[in-house]
Amino acid sequence: MSLQSFLSVFRRGTLFPFSPSFVELERAKFQHIPQTSPAIMAFKQILSRALRSRPDQILSSPSAFSAARAFSSAPITATLFPGDGIGPEIAESVKQIFREAEVPIEWEEHYVGTEIDPRTQSFLTWESLESVRRNRVGLKGPMATPIGKGHRSLNLTLRKELNLYANVRPCYSLPGYKTRYDDVNLVTIRENTEGEYSGLEHQVVRGVVESLKIITRQASLRVAEYAFHYAKAHGRERVSAIHKANIMQKTDGLFLKCCREVAEKYPEITYEEVVIDNCCMMLVKNPALFDVLVMPNLYGDIISDLCAGLIGGLGLTPSCNIGEGGIALAEAVHGSAPDIAGKNLANPTALLLSGVSMLRHLELHDKADRIQKAVLETIAEGKYRTADLGGSSTTSDFTRAICDHL
Repeated sequence: MSLQSFLSVFRRGTLFPFSPSFVELERAKFQHIPQTSPAIMAFKQILSRALRSRPDQILSSPSAFSAARAFSSAPITATLFPGDGIGPEIAESVKQIFREAEVPIEWEEHYVGTEIDPRTQSFLTWESLESVRRNRVGLKGPMATPIGKGHRSLNLTLRKELNLYANVRPCYSLPGYKTRYDDVNLVTIRENTEGEYSGLEHQVVRGVVESLKIITRQASLRVAEYAFHYAKAHGRERVSAIHKANIMQKTDGLFLKCCREVAEKYPEITYEEVVIDNCCMMLVKNPALFDVLVMPNLYGDIISDLCAGLIGGLGLTPSCNIGEGGIALAEAVHGSAPDIAGKNLANPTALLLSGVSMLRHLELHDKADRIQKAVLETIAEGKYRTADLGGSSTTSDFTRAICDHL
């Protein structure tokens, strides 16, 4: 696939669509403007059409964010978690490229604390979570949870406190970067709040421990609805529910029941159910068989990393967590790589492409296209690549090359 055709396919709509509650929040911003002004009247018309629509119709209609930006030249404030290890270096790379592309973003930076915040039971401060709630959009570098008892995982804290119920990872072959496959173009959608990651473990007796897997109808319906909405909004033709219901008949059985219930509303989308072990084999043999995959938490964690390996690794994979109320937190899903931290060797691609996903969520498609095109051209050219991509360039060299392609 050529770079131009790739970009045209990739931009078939908003990457991470908004929820109806987001529209309500945007409307509240304009309460102080005279209600008879031409701008607010036009804005009301857009809102009334959106709020009369079903959720899946809202996904494919102009977003309230676009309308809001039409009435204001003020930059958008986004929360930035630079993260740990290589995080600050690659976050600086993203900021440099965004400045070069004249992206209208103002960053509100928050770092992991040095002590546990009792309000969050983790090293994430309450103020940092409030920043995301207030801005409703953010970008997160890699975070390393300190080893020890008495605190929660940083990533788990973010998902729980912000109710980030869906993790969305587009996984696509990069034009010009050679891997075993050149036709990968799928999306994994992972339920983010329950399953085996509910954090409910205990010791029954000495030498015996139990871990509880929680599956609820509400969470399963919510992520299934999002998966089908996403597929419809992006012209995707197939949704595959990944499960192990042949063994876990109650938990995964409930998840599948919810997926079937939602699938009935979308007769134009092919729905299938695939056992997770068979799914792994099929992905390795022929990833082109899949389009959109939706799955419970643990399976999503495993499958999404497997898919990243098909296209070159986590260093090339964008990711975004979607929450209720229109919150979107894009993130790099690779580790903090403390062994190369501070050495100017890190690859910023994953965080940068996640930032591009954030721009698409904000309907800044021109900026997103421009940056994504520059990234793909730099990688395809092959002159400047970091070590994980088979090159010897520094983070600074790679960043400058992307800026030059802008």
